[in-house]
Amino acid sequence: MEKESYDVAAMPEYNGHANAQYVDPATGIENKSGRILEAGELYGNLEEAEEYGYVTRGLKSRHIQFIALGGTIGTGLFLGIGSAFQTSGPLSVLLGYTFTGVAVFAMMQCLGEMATWLPLPGSIPQFCARYCDDAMGFAVGWNNWYASAITLCAEISAASIVIQYWNGAAGINVAVWISLIIVLVVCLNIFAIAIYGEAEFVFASVKIITIVGLLIMAFIVDLGGGPNHDRLGFRFWKHPGAMREYASTGDTGRFLGLFNVLVNAAFSYGGVELVAVAAGEAENPRKNIPKAVRRVFWRILFFYVLGSLAIGVLVSSEDPSLLSKTGVGAAKSPWVIGIQNAGIPILPSIINAVILTSASSSANAFLYTGSRYLFALAQNKQAPRFLLRCSKAGVPYWCVAITAAIAGLTYLSVGSGGAQTAFSWFQNLTTIASLFTWCSICIAYLQFYKALRAQGIDRNTLVFKSHFQPYTAWFALIYFAMIIIFNGFDVFVGEHHQNWNVTDFLAAYIGIPIYFLLYAFWKIFKRTSWISPANADITTGKAALDAEDGQWPEEKPRNFIEAIWFWIA
Repeated sequence: MEKESYDVAAMPEYNGHANAQYVDPATGIENKSGRILEAGELYGNLEEAEEYGYVTRGLKSRHIQFIALGGTIGTGLFLGIGSAFQTSGPLSVLLGYTFTGVAVFAMMQCLGEMATWLPLPGSIPQFCARYCDDAMGFAVGWNNWYASAITLCAEISAASIVIQYWNGAAGINVAVWISLIIVLVVCLNIFAIAIYGEAEFVFASVKIITIVGLLIMAFIVDLGGGPNHDRLGFRFWKHPGAMREYASTGDTGRFLGLFNVLVNAAFSYGGVELVAVAAGEAENPRKNIPKAVRRVFWRILFFYVLGSLAIGVLVSSEDPSLLSKTGVGAAKSPWVIGIQNAGIPILPSIINAVILTSASSSANAFLYTGSRYLFALAQNKQAPRFLLRCSKAGVPYWCVAITAAIAGLTYLSVGSGGAQTAFSWFQNLTTIASLFTWCSICIAYLQFYKALRAQGIDRNTLVFKSHFQPYTAWFALIYFAMIIIFNGFDVFVGEHHQNWNVTDFLAAYIGIPIYFLLYAFWKIFKRTSWISPANADITTGKAALDAEDGQWPEEKPRNFIEAIWFWIA
């Protein structure tokens, strides 16, 4: 297909933006460069689409909404929260997950506004490259990719271990289960985006129903409705106490226990930005993305905040089963410990099955996000061009294959000694990588906010306008930066300080130089500069995306049941 060209000199139309020079009358897209633009450039990377193919908008509204509600809830909420609960106590866990949840919601407001303005595939590194600095886009993109790939390994490993809960499966080598789960998630990602969407819809539905059921169960058991009719109330908040001391004593120890939860919560919330990553493949993104971003609030409130409160009334932070290091799968879940203490049979196996599906779902989601980050890097010309190649179904199969290949590192968890230590390092990297991603989103938004003002665009005209800006972005940025700086505090205080451990220090802080080395490498290699708001590219590709808005038919409910379903999905 021959590419069209448009002579800017022959297009003297002006669209009223402060920094506009010319606007192509055929597309309405602004050109600030004063040169001839190819049609592919006008639409943003469509010159590659002619040669390589392109992703498709195959994620329906219900896919996006359920991905937003439960897409990346993995083992953190069911298993990982137990370690924070044991070291810090119920009130610290409740406050820690609430504080971090507020900051995450603030960050998602920023991301939602940008992703609704320009719903691009793997959008976060593209926003950073367009609004801030090409080097930041490079750093964020590769940082996100390796974090997604490592989290993929962690979730596959968790799923393979959870299977060992059942005696019949325990006799099979864990490497077999790892292989089967890798094959499963690759198949869900490689054929069509709609298959991935359907899988996540089913997985998320199971998780949502389970968590709602657990919250109801916790309420009933707490009031004495369990088989043993023991009314718990807030017994465990009185003894052994609402806030446990960590790494120190007295008020300092209780404060450090709370701060320790902030780090744990950051890991549990990791991947919440998946909604924006999927924006480039969502149907009717201008309607579905704002709807999904708003629902992140309910996800945080019901799943994490109420979930941490429910665990706090069900289980003592000194429960022997919680402190045990021999449990496998559901046996280590504070939910299951609470159920067993209440004398409820059968449920532990059901919860273990849900934990297994949650880990598999999370692995599925992180394979998807990792592949789309690679795709975005290739679009930004920061990764090899062959990664842009897509199947006829719109799947960037090279990106999926390379990200899936990293899942081979999961077999390190089967070994012992140095292999397991290396694998634990990989897992520690993901929390810092997520925090850097969230900081970068806030910085990109602050630049986007300034660019809208500098280029004469009224935020009141936006489809999705986040509240209390730019203060919301500044709050989230400062909060996440604080956790990055102090996440390894226990290396410097208490018993850890007396027995200095270089390994613990590196595990806590190695993610910081990785990010800045990526940034410095691209900045020096390409000699990039910080982009001023007046010159930030906030328009390329927007007109083509705007033109898509009219193709999505308005669906009106025909009855009460459909009205409820349309509200949900």
